Amino acid sequence: MNSAKPPVVFIHGLWLHATSWTPWRELFTAAGYETFAPGWPGIPDTVAEARGAAAAIAGHGIDDVDAHYTALIDKLGVKPILVGHSFGGMIAEKLLGEDKAAAAIAIDAAQIKGVLPLPLSSLRSTLPVFKNPANIGHAVSLTPEQFRYSFGNAVSQEESDALYEKWTIPAPGKPLFEAAAANFSLHSPAKVDTANDHRGPLLLIAGGRDHTVPEVITKSTLKQYRGSTAVTELLEFPDRGHSLTVDGGWREVADAGLAWLAAQGL
Repeated sequence: MNSAKPPVVFIHGLWLHATSWTPWRELFTAAGYETFAPGWPGIPDTVAEARGAAAAIAGHGIDDVDAHYTALIDKLGVKPILVGHSFGGMIAEKLLGEDKAAAAIAIDAAQIKGVLPLPLSSLRSTLPVFKNPANIGHAVSLTPEQFRYSFGNAVSQEESDALYEKWTIPAPGKPLFEAAAANFSLHSPAKVDTANDHRGPLLLIAGGRDHTVPEVITKSTLKQYRGSTAVTELLEFPDRGHSLTVDGGWREVADAGLAWLAAQGL
């Protein structure tokens, strides 16, 4: 393990397989970081296998995912840098607040407890799950049209369809139901320790054209950290959608993350 830099753990969100981080891993490895991109509980190692494993993927909630990554971090023996997208961004924030990471970059992160805005585009993006209450215990797949709205709205139809074919897998419905009920639950698993003064630095990244996690949600998330003296910063990409980690513009986002880490001495 490179002793000069912390390892980097990439955390995927709903509907994208962990291997979607491969270009990021290659870039960060070239920059001198050891990298890891473990999947969520129950998700097989390949996209093809995951598409046939809905039963194994279903039923895992936020606490399950948090515990899963905590166990992996404990095996590293050192606090890593976390880079998470969507619900992976929420998990990165949660782990950082629990002092399990040296720093975190949360990209279009799902809303945490305390974040109140719920734009209509977010509701439409998550409708494939919420239209059936039984989906709390199921894994749900998106259609190409649903992926186009939720992820690929800022890229061409052709690129959106290609990303869908390459990376999409079923996603557990439970985390979405938990996040939706967070502000009505005293002990919600979507709660993050935003008041921690001793945690590592956090960078929140927002895509200005994101339908699933509109920038108003990320800006509201930033406000939740106003009680902490730890470094919390916001970076906006005005013309990017929820596919910003996997589409043709991924390198711009990744380079910005590397530059921020360097500025933090990491």
